[in-house]
Amino acid sequence: MSSTAEKLAELRKRLELAQEPAGQAGIAKRELKGIPSARERITMLLDKGSFVEVGALVKQPGDPNALYSDGVVTGHGLIDGRPVAVFSHDQTVFGGSVGEMFGRKVAAIMEFAAKIGCPFIGINDSGGARVQDAVTSLAWYAELGRRQEPLSGLVPQISIILGKCAGGAVYAPVNTDVVVATEESYMFVTGPDVIREVTGEDVSLEELGGALSQANYGNVNHVAKDEAAAYQWVREYLSFLPSSCQELPPVINPGLEPETTDTDLELNSIVPDADNAGYDMHDILLRIFDDGDFLEVGGQSALNIITGFSRVDGRSVGIVANQPLVNAGALDAAASDKAARFVRICNAYEVPLIFVVDTPGFLPGVEQEKVGVIKRGGRFIFAFVEASVPKVTVVVRKAYGGAYAAMGSKQLGADVNFAWPTARIAVMGAESAVSIIGRRQIAAAAPEDKAAVRQQLIDFYNATMATPWIAAERGYIDAVIEPSTTRLELRKALRLLRDKEVIKNPRKHHLLPI
Repeated sequence: MSSTAEKLAELRKRLELAQEPAGQAGIAKRELKGIPSARERITMLLDKGSFVEVGALVKQPGDPNALYSDGVVTGHGLIDGRPVAVFSHDQTVFGGSVGEMFGRKVAAIMEFAAKIGCPFIGINDSGGARVQDAVTSLAWYAELGRRQEPLSGLVPQISIILGKCAGGAVYAPVNTDVVVATEESYMFVTGPDVIREVTGEDVSLEELGGALSQANYGNVNHVAKDEAAAYQWVREYLSFLPSSCQELPPVINPGLEPETTDTDLELNSIVPDADNAGYDMHDILLRIFDDGDFLEVGGQSALNIITGFSRVDGRSVGIVANQPLVNAGALDAAASDKAARFVRICNAYEVPLIFVVDTPGFLPGVEQEKVGVIKRGGRFIFAFVEASVPKVTVVVRKAYGGAYAAMGSKQLGADVNFAWPTARIAVMGAESAVSIIGRRQIAAAAPEDKAAVRQQLIDFYNATMATPWIAAERGYIDAVIEPSTTRLELRKALRLLRDKEVIKNPRKHHLLPI
């Protein structure tokens, strides 16, 4: 019988071995790639000293070559003092591929996240399915996919993509709330070599699965410069969300700047006088929320629409805003997908929505019809209607056509609708409208007068029809406000809506257009 001292020595020996299961060969592999260890990645993400590992001594039973951890490190810790569950793939153990014990460990930490109601974060750097485990590996991929659904909308789920994630390793991340990737990372179902062999297509690794390419395809929500920047973005993202859907987001620094400031007054001259002049919508967003605090989500795709988080009087809000610098802020299929997804995230975690509007409508064109702008635009509209959180809309300039409705109109279910005096609310812009309703007058004019008549009609349309006054007279907006009062008006509106409650229809689920 061994002594207690010997048992303690055995424990320390095993724990030490578990820290570097692949030994010096694994360390050399990491050094060659220039990457941190799986545990180092977790400590970079979490509050210092807060990580508690679970399953450090897990390995495949009955296999003499089995290594501790089985390719994944799991546990829990704190971010800004709040609990999170986390896993991190270990590239030095079977390439971070999925095996049976790997699957059991991740499944257990997912159950932990659901049980205590905390965010679930995956640090992904995986070779995909473990070939030598055959169907067992595939079975655990499917099992983990099944376990994601109960967590969806219950707790925030975040995937961080590092290195190359291939095959099945990409499906779990894309079903989490947001995907964050570093510039040097890759995601693809099938690699360039296999594609070349099967289809004959020759495509570069960067074009196929590079982080910026995948962001453009809509599969990555944020591309970070490096790992440290990715972890910082995740920490900021979580600061705007509750730990679970049964809580509310944390309140941070309420009551700041209760009066109109010089920055507020700058809003009175921020919109150009010329209707076709561009400006950066970020300049408005940074002035109407707390301390210019804004975390953009999806900032590398569908740039004609801006989505992100900020705060109003210390409380989290989700923002959807048109970007006049890109396609004049027109909505299209990709922008609709981006906005719809963001709206659903905010609604899941009780984050109020604020729409800031300057859009000439939905982008016309054959290509848009081919890629399904009807269905994808409808999905955006459906997501907004479905959302039961407080919804406030500010029209700063153009709100034309179907995009007027989609971008948080009162008729679509917004609770409070403001417009600036610079707002233009109409079926379409003056140039297009005059081509329809002024066609006869322009045709009847002398050739040398046609341009002048057309301009007169445009000026008349802008002065009498494309204004906020008609919408205000008919109650389609609640108030026309001075731009400089926007920040404080948003505070009043959201205080009013704080106890909003919507009774849902007794049904199994709606049929989102997909």
